[in-house]
Amino acid sequence: MIHTQDLTKTFQLESGPFTALKPSSLRINKGEFIAIMGPSGSGKSTLLQLIGGLDLPTSGSIAVDGVQLESLNEHERTLFRRTKLGFVFQNYQLLPTMTVAENVALSLSANKTPKAEIAARVSQLLAAVNLADKSGQFPSQLSGGQQQRVAIARALAMKPALLLADEPTGNLDRRNGEAVLRLLSQLNKEEGITIVMVTHDRQAAAAADRIVMLQDGEIVDTDWKGGELQ
Repeated sequence: MIHTQDLTKTFQLESGPFTALKPSSLRINKGEFIAIMGPSGSGKSTLLQLIGGLDLPTSGSIAVDGVQLESLNEHERTLFRRTKLGFVFQNYQLLPTMTVAENVALSLSANKTPKAEIAARVSQLLAAVNLADKSGQFPSQLSGGQQQRVAIARALAMKPALLLADEPTGNLDRRNGEAVLRLLSQLNKEEGITIVMVTHDRQAAAAADRIVMLQDGEIVDTDWKGGELQ
């Protein structure tokens, strides 16, 4: 599903160039649930953004589901993200003026999906995340855990092959965080969705099949098993 080869990312800062990701090679198989861990500033989010086509590498190559992302132009990468990838962020990023159902329907509407199909898909997704009774409410009326589940439903709207999650439990208490992790594990096992999750939480990482460790912008381990953190 994901293959990076000698991937690097350097940012040009006022103080000079800063290499956030040093030459990194990684393989993630279809259907895996991967956690990316490491200290603050180790390059976790940079790696996730490159995998998601939100940014381009300075050098090296990255293939996602057989597509070389560095060879795509901005418009092509946007279409690729919209149809192939789902994103879940720590801060939910729900639109406050839209209802739960409207937030979940965003990508479907952008792809000009027929209204009847949108309604059916949104209903199915909200039922899957146990929020069928919240469709007409606004994000501000929901708890943090509920907002994150809405964000997961939105990420799944286009039936992505790959779900990318950046600290999805970071703003949640333990109970809600565990509920979100159970949902992600269920999606991985029952739907076969490949999941790559950045986290600093060892308990969250323990839900993954395999843990990729970063330190100072380098991948230092790719085979740490999730269960070993429990």
